[in-house]
Formats: sequence, structure tokens, C-alpha cells
Amino acid sequence: MSSADEGAIRALVVAYAELLDAGDLDSVAGLFEHGEFHSGHQGTVRRGRDEVRRMYDAVVLYDDGTPRTKHVLGNLVVDIDRDCASATASCTFTVMQAAPGAALQPVLAGRYVDRFARDRSDGPWHFAVRTVYPELMGDLSTHMGRR
Repeated sequence: MSSADEGAIRALVVAYAELLDAGDLDSVAGLFEHGEFHSGHQGTVRRGRDEVRRMYDAVVLYDDGTPRTKHVLGNLVVDIDRDCASATASCTFTVMQAAPGAALQPVLAGRYVDRFARDRSDGPWHFAVRTVYPELMGDLSTHMGRR
């Protein structure tokens, strides 16, 4: 495992959170062009960019084009297989939201468990599977209200 590989995987984990917080839902979905997004407790699986993008249609975007959230990530652990063609990562997350007219509050906390792959040992890493395990839920009505 090289530090460059670990850094690339960490960058993907962070990119997901930053893109979502920025309201760039097309780019969030693009992270799953060759991957799947699993809802751990519900068992829902979304495959590829288009299915993942449709899932994010439920996110409420405000006048500034964002969901008014900040994802706080912690306890990130990355493990790259010896063949350097696959890897896993897991981390905790807390989503803070400051919706208009509401106080800053945590709306969701849980774990991301990820698998990554690449086509060549020197190729770029991509999400193969992200499984989200929500563990603590607050008022999500100002975050995931659209359908």
C-alpha cells in the first residue's frame, strides 16, 4: 500500500461529503459512475450514476443552491488489499444543518462503509460500493423533504 493510494481513497471519501454539502448533486452521482450506493438498514441498492442521482432528488436545496449542511467525518480507516486493485474504508459521519429559520442542529449520524476498486494497479480509484448505516436521526424534514 502506498501513501498515494491511501490519500486518493481518503480524497474520495471527503469529496462525497464536500460535493453534497455544496449541492453539486450531479458530481456526487458521478462518484458512482462505476459503483453502487447501498442503504444498509433498508437494503436499498442504487447502481450507477443515474440511479444515485435520482435518489438525491429528495435533497432539499435552498436559495444558495446548497442543502445548508456540513458533513463532519471521523475515525476514517483505510485498508488497501495487497494486489492494490481493491480497498475498503469506513468512517463515522455527522450531518449538521442550518436550514433557514432554524438553529444549527445535527440531523443525522452514522457510518459509511466503502469498497473501492480500480481497473489497473496504477489507475484511478473509484467507489465500488458505499453502504450508509444511519444510526442517529434528528429532524430530516428540512434536509430530505423533496420527492
